[in-house]
Amino acid sequence: MEANPHVALDLLKKAHPPETASAIFTEKVLHKPLHLRPTSPDPNRQDARAHRRLQRLRKKEKAKRRQKPKPLSAKEKRIAGIYEISKESQKYHIYVPLYRMWLDYIWEILGMVKGKQTWVTAQAAGAKLASADFHGAKLMVVRSKCVSTVGLRGIVVRDTKFTFQIINAKNELKTIPKTHTIFRFQIPQPDGVDKILDSVKISDISEDEMGPNTLIFELHGSSFEHRAIDRATKKFKQRNMTEL
Repeated sequence: MEANPHVALDLLKKAHPPETASAIFTEKVLHKPLHLRPTSPDPNRQDARAHRRLQRLRKKEKAKRRQKPKPLSAKEKRIAGIYEISKESQKYHIYVPLYRMWLDYIWEILGMVKGKQTWVTAQAAGAKLASADFHGAKLMVVRSKCVSTVGLRGIVVRDTKFTFQIINAKNELKTIPKTHTIFRFQIPQPDGVDKILDSVKISDISEDEMGPNTLIFELHGSSFEHRAIDRATKKFKQRNMTEL
């Protein structure tokens, strides 16, 4: 009796005669060559794998660069202080050139040209001024339910949906709500305005000093509660002013 018979030989004997089973076992099992894998990796194969990995990383980085950056949320903007005006920037003289730029901008909107008399009517100018940008305009509060804001004037440094932020001649940043507030602003004629602005402080210019034919407009804040970017595409309709 054989000691420790092979399991494969026992199974083959059940399916084949003893001689056939022994021949199959010897040929297929005992003398079968075993192809062993080398212990050290193939350097060529390893380089190919690293090359493919590098290609995948480059493709991923290229796709990431093409993607648009995700916009910041309102909370992230508040934390970062994107719209906050620092103390160093709260200087009136910094925004005087902005006021002069706004005058050139508003003259172009109303079609006012130097050396040429231009007739500006309230009906024609109303729609244009309603959709205009007031960053850099010089506003003055003439009426308001908040009595402490009446008389305040300065250059607009920020125009939000519900407020105007202005900087006055005392380098003070004031936030004025638009609701129940009427603002006044002046548009001088282009002729001779440069001489006035250069010789007189802008903060001290009165209505009479702005020159003849100065246009004076009043802005009702309750009907102006829109962001500057939204007003550019909004069509305003005529309606009764309940506050009047």
